[in-house]
Amino acid sequence: MAVGRRNRKASLFMPVENAGRAYQDITIGLLWHTLDSGNQGVNALTVSNMAIATAAARDLGLNPRFILFAPGRAGDAATTPDGHRIVRINRATVLTSTAYWKALGELDCMLDISAGDSYAEIYGGKRFFWMWLTKRLALQRRIPTVLSPQTIGPFHSQPYIRLAAGVMNDAELTVARDPMSLAAIKAIAPQAKALLAADVAFRLPYTPRPRATDGKIHVGVNVSGLLWHQSLSGGNAYRLPYDYATVMRALLDALVARPDIQVHLITHVVDRSLPHDSDGVIADELARNYPGAIRLADFAGPSEAKSYISGLDLLIAARMHACIAAFSSGVPVLPVAYSRKFIGLFGELLGYTHTLPHTGISQPDAIRFLLDRIDQRPAMAAEIAAGNARVAALLDGYVAALQRIFTAAIGRRA
Repeated sequence: MAVGRRNRKASLFMPVENAGRAYQDITIGLLWHTLDSGNQGVNALTVSNMAIATAAARDLGLNPRFILFAPGRAGDAATTPDGHRIVRINRATVLTSTAYWKALGELDCMLDISAGDSYAEIYGGKRFFWMWLTKRLALQRRIPTVLSPQTIGPFHSQPYIRLAAGVMNDAELTVARDPMSLAAIKAIAPQAKALLAADVAFRLPYTPRPRATDGKIHVGVNVSGLLWHQSLSGGNAYRLPYDYATVMRALLDALVARPDIQVHLITHVVDRSLPHDSDGVIADELARNYPGAIRLADFAGPSEAKSYISGLDLLIAARMHACIAAFSSGVPVLPVAYSRKFIGLFGELLGYTHTLPHTGISQPDAIRFLLDRIDQRPAMAAEIAAGNARVAALLDGYVAALQRIFTAAIGRRA
């Protein structure tokens, strides 16, 4: 596998017993991380943050042992494939028993990623309460806590602002993954220790796949099940200025009409229990309507998805972490934005000019935007190279911060 450009073995997260060096154990909590989500983007955050934390710790002579604090119920998996513990977050473990509190006591530090973008008020009071409570309990237990690279906010009202700011002020560090999130931190918690980095999934381990040599342009198309269903049902929760399903059909019509293009239908969120969100249901339908397209089997994990994407010539996608998989493996990508997080990441942070905007564009112009850029891949590749250099520097800053916090955490034992 590759982490960025470096080769890593599949046993990346296995504890190091002895490799000719005396490693000291450090126990790291991973709050709101999971490996069993139907959304490969959420899983990618966990695999990537584990890879980053593992490399940072081992460079210090530390052997990381992780405890994942993941949503779930009794009976769900209690260990990762590499043998790290999973403590499920639910009413029983947090509110009606001491399971969560006791597990916190085993930690040297906590890395909290809030599932990427859930430390905000836009998902409602209940979700925010769980995000806030689990953070506050870790801080109350005096566990050094880092809010790993994530979207912060938006926060517009009380008590959200006061509660969110209190956690960030007490945390060891709050790391934004885009400039808008950094501005949100400074606006509501100006005393908080804050850092700008990038999404950890840019360092998702993967195995590079060679490009095809059949003379065709291999284009991956990731159609969001969520946006597609909203379009067909007449809903428009993200207030897109165009009809998403109509634009995707027009795109696919144009792609399959070109004999020099091979279409690959890419799924990145697959949860058959939530058909209105699943990309797989829509990919099945599109495969029937476009028999020349390749309907790939659903990926077993985020690294497998990135490995496949790395062999494409172009990806057009509405799932942000599918876009990150392409970008970080050097594949030209046309992100189809549906919220500000796309613009904050690709536009403001990376200076990438090939994202279909989620505001201020008509339906004909949206279709034209995508089709006109299919043959602009060299320009995309040049911007991606510059963007990845920026990402590398930002994530190196996050690694350096983790190493300072790991060193201090070990020092507290004395």
